[in-house]
Amino acid sequence: MYRKILVPVDLAHVDALKRALTVAGDLGQHYETEICYVSVTHSSPGSVAHNPEEYEEKLEAFAQEQAQQHGRPVSAQVIVSSDPAVELDDKLLQAVKDVGADLVVMATHLPRKLDAIMPANGGKVAKETDASIFLVRP
Repeated sequence: MYRKILVPVDLAHVDALKRALTVAGDLGQHYETEICYVSVTHSSPGSVAHNPEEYEEKLEAFAQEQAQQHGRPVSAQVIVSSDPAVELDDKLLQAVKDVGADLVVMATHLPRKLDAIMPANGGKVAKETDASIFLVRP
């Protein structure tokens, strides 16, 4: 049914992604599909890496750990953005197209009052892509 699963990943908050990663791995096994881990990062140094190249190495290592854990082929893609907070939705939408994903499994945040003015990324991604979206609460 699904050919490729895309999973947005923030390496600074992997603990909050555990349920979404498990769901993606289970769906990958069930549908015998590849899982692509995508991360949007800034070009300047951050808490995870000093530069995009180092971040890419860490995301690739993370993807390989997930491959070992779930027994599925994986790929990893780092997208560099001048402002990840502002551009995240658009970068994820482009990644869905670029990798040919037909299912996106993404963690959502706990509901909060700011959702009315700052909605979760999953809503825009679901609205503007033909891929199925599976939102997983932490």
